[in-house]
Amino acid sequence: MKIFLSILVGLLILYSCKESPVDTVFFDFSSDRGVYIVNEGNFMYGNSSLSFYDPKAKRVYNQVFQARNGAPLGDVAQSMSIWGNLGFIVVNNSGKIYIIDSRTGEYRGNISGLSSPRYVHFVNEKKAYITDLYAKKISIFNPITFQITGTISVRNSNSEFNQHSTEQMIQYKNKVFTNCWSYDNKILVINSDTDELSDSIEVFKQPNSLVIDKNNKVWVLTDGGFEGSPYGYEQAGLVKIDAETLEIERIFRFAKGDHPLNLCINPTSDTLYFLNRHVWKMAVSEKRLPEQPFIASKYTNLYGGFFSLAIDPLNKEIYVGDAIDHRQNGLVYRYTASGKLIDEFKVGISPGDFAFKTN
Repeated sequence: MKIFLSILVGLLILYSCKESPVDTVFFDFSSDRGVYIVNEGNFMYGNSSLSFYDPKAKRVYNQVFQARNGAPLGDVAQSMSIWGNLGFIVVNNSGKIYIIDSRTGEYRGNISGLSSPRYVHFVNEKKAYITDLYAKKISIFNPITFQITGTISVRNSNSEFNQHSTEQMIQYKNKVFTNCWSYDNKILVINSDTDELSDSIEVFKQPNSLVIDKNNKVWVLTDGGFEGSPYGYEQAGLVKIDAETLEIERIFRFAKGDHPLNLCINPTSDTLYFLNRHVWKMAVSEKRLPEQPFIASKYTNLYGGFFSLAIDPLNKEIYVGDAIDHRQNGLVYRYTASGKLIDEFKVGISPGDFAFKTN
């Protein structure tokens, strides 16, 4: 029986090798300044993927991870962060972070055993944080060894909901701010010296993204939840917070039914961008929300509008992801800082995040 099982396993391995869907491709992005596009794929289908776009040549490379490493990326790729020559790809439903060489796409390692990882933030060369949707803790790891070195508890035992989830992160001095999106209304403040939760700020329901401006003001975008939610449903909002004092300085409210998301800021940190079906733009000095979209989507009635947004940190160009119907391959549009379309190209299913390679 053991001999038969050994033969069977050997045949299965041989068969799987022969049936590898994508041959290994050797990329060379070492001289290219470009952008990685993280394509989420569909939940439970394991069809997320990674694309790379060269803006100078206007050329897109799709299925970069699988083509380079001969293996699929996993189930629901959430985000990607580049640190030095390494790219950290967070694969949410697979509970993993894959690390690649950002110049070649080659696999360098992974961080596994995570619950539902969302984003990575690099505190310094020896410490980084990983937020999580369900774990109610932030994981600490060494970005050189890829080893988990500790956790920061953010558990809220006083709520009937699964709080606190953690999402994006920004840093001011030794304060790391993270938004609690799922059935929550808090911005948590982590002391990066002690790796402890030091404070929290109550905002509106479901803060989904945050940035920090040139005046050290933290801007938080909330979506207000959804109709019928057990946590409640309210108008979405934009909140301005002083990073030093943690005081709320200004609030903006959207119309009921608006669901803004993907708050971004330009390289000079003086202009905000966000999605609300279309792309909207406003200076950090504005006293009211913009009345007209900066870049309009043609398909708001059919597909609900744009899906993702990013600003090139070097030249202010605008990248907009369009998931279309979330079943077919999505589109990415590239615009000048003034809103003129430069290029558009096909990527994978549901392009949800961008990571710029600037060297």
